[in-house]
Amino acid sequence: MAESILEVRVKRIGYEAENINSYELVAPTGGELAPFTAGGHIDLHLSNGMIRSYSLVNDQRERHRYLIAVNKDAAGRGGSSFVHDSIRAGDIITVSHPRNNFALHEEAEHSVLIAGGIGITPLLSMVRRLETLERSWELFYAARTRVAAAFLDELDALRPNVHLNLRVDFDDERSGRVFDLAAIVKKAPAPAHLYCCGPLPMLAAFEAATADRPAGHVHVEYFQARQAPAIEGGFEVKLARSNRRILVDAGKTILDALLDAGIAVNYACTEGVCGTCETRVLEGIPDHRDQFLSKEEQAANKTVMICCSGVKSGTLVLDL
Repeated sequence: MAESILEVRVKRIGYEAENINSYELVAPTGGELAPFTAGGHIDLHLSNGMIRSYSLVNDQRERHRYLIAVNKDAAGRGGSSFVHDSIRAGDIITVSHPRNNFALHEEAEHSVLIAGGIGITPLLSMVRRLETLERSWELFYAARTRVAAAFLDELDALRPNVHLNLRVDFDDERSGRVFDLAAIVKKAPAPAHLYCCGPLPMLAAFEAATADRPAGHVHVEYFQARQAPAIEGGFEVKLARSNRRILVDAGKTILDALLDAGIAVNYACTEGVCGTCETRVLEGIPDHRDQFLSKEEQAANKTVMICCSGVKSGTLVLDL
């Protein structure tokens, strides 16, 4: 099934912090956009062929716009640089309908949100929602420097006493202290739901610190791959519905091989973090390399992220 897409106009581009711009997207002829929920994202289908996912920052009650923020990452794969260098106010661009792999549990007694750098983006939308619902929350926001921290003004504007819920931490202002993520997790009430989005070392520390908490109360959003994709090749993928067999050569992912063979499949991040390419497995054992499926889901081997995962058995039969 093809991904549902739509055209939007870039109404406004704003400076949010060092190397971070926000992009306000609206319907080209006015009117409402498809709804979204806090923690959700859209995929940008860039004119250079790249597809990149960006979290929605604004209040989910807003139906007239999407607001995303893009960090120009010199060490990235080129998507963020292309957005910064090529997209201008007034441009018409193509995006996916919103999806949410990092949903807020609105019923939670208390929510603890931990952001690192650009990881603030999905959590800001969550904070807005929790404020609307008058739920209990805390936000711990770490960044390299104050000038590199986006949306501090937005957080300050939520309400006059927001600092009762907000803790900001900057590498260059710690005076030898460390950002003690383990202590934050330890102090969180037992029934709390905990969320984390940030760089890989922060996410690894968060997962270690929350290992003893109920899995359903711990939520992580990855923006980049934790491990290398499976490109060993030398196996065959059978497509059950189209009755085709596709050889995956060395140096290629399953997604690469399918695209080379002219097979139309959905994909976005190509790193196993967004879930767009999730495909049902009918036979065989995948070599899971993604950050999207839970450990239990990976062990069940019912689906696979074809953009990064490989095969442990000789052949993989997919529902394609």
